[in-house]
Order: sequence, then structure tokens, then C-alpha cells
Amino acid sequence: MGKLKIIFIIIIGFILYKAFIAIKDFNVGVGNRVSIIEEEAGFEKEGEVIGLIMYLDGELQEHLLTPSKSKCLKMKEIAEETSYADYECAVVLAVLQGNKILSIIEEIEVIE
Repeated sequence: MGKLKIIFIIIIGFILYKAFIAIKDFNVGVGNRVSIIEEEAGFEKEGEVIGLIMYLDGELQEHLLTPSKSKCLKMKEIAEETSYADYECAVVLAVLQGNKILSIIEEIEVIE
């Protein structure tokens, strides 16, 4: 009788684990699909994001949406080693389409 209870508890634990993973993966997948649909539909929105900004002769040339401050700083370091342009990581208010920055409205904070 004791072995049967242990097996039953293990099976219930496994089912709960699988349900948790399925829900977690579903949420991640939905977020990715939403940004793909927004990008394809041309849907624009404003948001506060972290961006890697490239300046050439003091003039804004390019901007790239980055997922985190640390990732932005790593990308900035690599870019500065391979280019003559100036780069900065900043928290910006920007017009977004999918996972891309279309234009920067305001630079809120420079990340060092």
C-alpha cells in the first residue's frame, strides 16, 4: 500500500510540473506571436525601451531595441571596437513597430 501511494504522488507531481511548463511556454509563445502580428500589420505604439543608439559626427544615425541594460552595454562595447561611430545605451521613449524602434521621441536616461 505504501509503494502505491508513493507512485501516485510522483504521478500527480509530474502532471502538475507538465501543466506548469505548458502554461509558461504558452505565455512566452503568445508574446512572440503578438509582436510578429503587430509588425506585419504595421501597428505602431509608443513605449519606454532600452536602445543602442549610433551617432555619426554627432548626428543620430541608427537605433536598435535591446532586451536589457547589460545586453545593450555588451553590444555597445563590441560596436565601438569595430566602428568609428559613437554609441550610447539609453532608456528612450520611442515609436515601436513589433520589436523595432521606428523613431525616438525623447531620450530619458543614458546608461553607463
